[in-house]
Amino acid sequence: MKSGNIVFAVFGAIFKVVVAILAVYVIYRGARLCYDYGYRIFTEPAVSAGEGRTVTVAVTEDMSPADVGRLFESKGLVRDARLFTLQYYLSEYREDVGPGVFELSTAMTAEEMMSAMVLPEEPAEEAQ
Repeated sequence: MKSGNIVFAVFGAIFKVVVAILAVYVIYRGARLCYDYGYRIFTEPAVSAGEGRTVTVAVTEDMSPADVGRLFESKGLVRDARLFTLQYYLSEYREDVGPGVFELSTAMTAEEMMSAMVLPEEPAEEAQ
């Protein structure tokens, strides 16, 4: 065998090992991130304990859930806007939450905030 072929074979083997290690690392980090978000969707505590601080927020009709999450994060109501958006899409309130001006507290969880933002049902008119 030529010495050039041996050098290429050694570098090729080292390259394959490095690529395999990087692939395992990327998969591990991705799985850890997914687990963390999945866990936090259902167990994220309120930003502050006790009474908290009351914040008035105005949610408009043209705001997307991601916009609401960013607004809440900027006001200190949630820690992570993306997490709030995921919690919204997985909540039972996603069809009932509507626009308005709301008094929310930093002691509320995301689910409690969405519950407070549910629009009241309008009474159905009786058929005559």
